Amino acid sequence: MSKYMMVLLLSGIVPFVLSFWPPLKFYKKPKALFYSIAIILVLFGSWDIGATHRGHWSFNPTGVLNVRVINLPLEEVLFFVVIPFCCIFTWEVLKYIKDRIR
Repeated sequence: MSKYMMVLLLSGIVPFVLSFWPPLKFYKKPKALFYSIAIILVLFGSWDIGATHRGHWSFNPTGVLNVRVINLPLEEVLFFVVIPFCCIFTWEVLKYIKDRIR
């Protein structure tokens, strides 16, 4: 397992597991979550594809797996799924906490 993949797993595992906590109701809006992540994946994934193609951006082969998706390491593609998921989850948790405080 690459270092990059390990960071993604460690970043995403707790938000993913806690996203099923019933009071949060995070899992009740899968369509909105899908579209939010898809927009980030397409926009920034395209940016990364262009930057790596031009040679402006690269990935250390010792830090990533040898699996590529449109010339990007698998970990970089997953980054655009895991990190937005974590951000959206954090936002929803903060909204939940704010509503509970009132």
